[in-house]
Amino acid sequence: MKRRTFIRCLGCGAALAVAPGGELLPEFLGGVQNAVAFDYAQNLSSVEARYYKKLEGGGIECELCPRHCFITDLERGYCGVRENRKDTYYTLVYGLPCSVNIDPIEKKPFFHFYPGTEAFSLATAGCNVNCKFCQNWEISQTRPEQTKNIELPPKAVVDNCRERKVPSIAYTYSEPIIFYEYMYDIAKLAHESSIKSVMITGGYIEKEPLKDLLTQLDAVKVDLKAMREDYYKNIVHGELKPVLDALVQIKNSGVWLEIVYLVVPTLNDTDSEFVDLARWVKTNLGADIPVHFSRFYPQYLLKNLPPTPTQTLERAYQISRAEGLQFVYLGNLPGHPAESTYCPDCGELLIERRGYRINKYNLDGNRCHKCNREIPGIF
Repeated sequence: MKRRTFIRCLGCGAALAVAPGGELLPEFLGGVQNAVAFDYAQNLSSVEARYYKKLEGGGIECELCPRHCFITDLERGYCGVRENRKDTYYTLVYGLPCSVNIDPIEKKPFFHFYPGTEAFSLATAGCNVNCKFCQNWEISQTRPEQTKNIELPPKAVVDNCRERKVPSIAYTYSEPIIFYEYMYDIAKLAHESSIKSVMITGGYIEKEPLKDLLTQLDAVKVDLKAMREDYYKNIVHGELKPVLDALVQIKNSGVWLEIVYLVVPTLNDTDSEFVDLARWVKTNLGADIPVHFSRFYPQYLLKNLPPTPTQTLERAYQISRAEGLQFVYLGNLPGHPAESTYCPDCGELLIERRGYRINKYNLDGNRCHKCNREIPGIF
């Protein structure tokens, strides 16, 4: 891989934009920090995919996610990034991210995993669902030949983290499950350099590939879209049960877990749904799992709906706390008190946040500095 430009700065929030020549686009010069520009890739990858089986009579069945796509020769699965070529299944996006940047870990959001640190963040084109509210639909709902991909093999990702002293790598923006092989190999190599790996996902994955992947991950944030199958069918184009199963599997593996619930007005914002969510999490995952209720903004295929009212988010917060969840947060509301972490026992402010910035930090290791209560997470 040839690297033309390497700009070293501090702090960042946006995804990388790179011009065709490999330089930063003009609007990012001097503005985007921690950005890295690489050469564009000329071709898609031809790395054999994992988790598929060849079928008698021809064709293959993908076994990575619950869709179990049946794919004939020269066809692709639902995600658009895996192709059958003479009954060998290939990933087309290995080493070819279309979005790269260094973000605050709080942007993912992770609030109980190395707060205040940065994560080298990357994504390829493609997704195995089609959420009507997707904020990154330009890359998640396109094929890899439609995005500007850069050459970034696993070793280059890890080398960049080491050079810049970035402690973790985040697989994010689109759906990391569809670039499984690339993510797995990066994470495995990163651990050899004591660099952590975190996945930001919708959790729509089969049990066996998830089991293998969890051996290489340090934290997972799952977007739990709703607590109703009809919502997953009509708004997400997926299924709820496999996501719930994945949440339990992640929790049981010992890998750190946080949940985000995007509150969409009129679609998944009733009190009964908030109650169902809180009770399910408490019963199946535990009361100490962080749950983030995030504010919706109209985009992609749901531009007809208004932003989530603050009062709705506060109602979700109050219901979840009343049901016994200990760490509940409100997202996309900069400056709101519910962005911060409090001790469940004495109520002490432990981590004060505004957006992605930490203003105060009052933990002694992983304990409340006032009452010594242990706070779950990796601090």
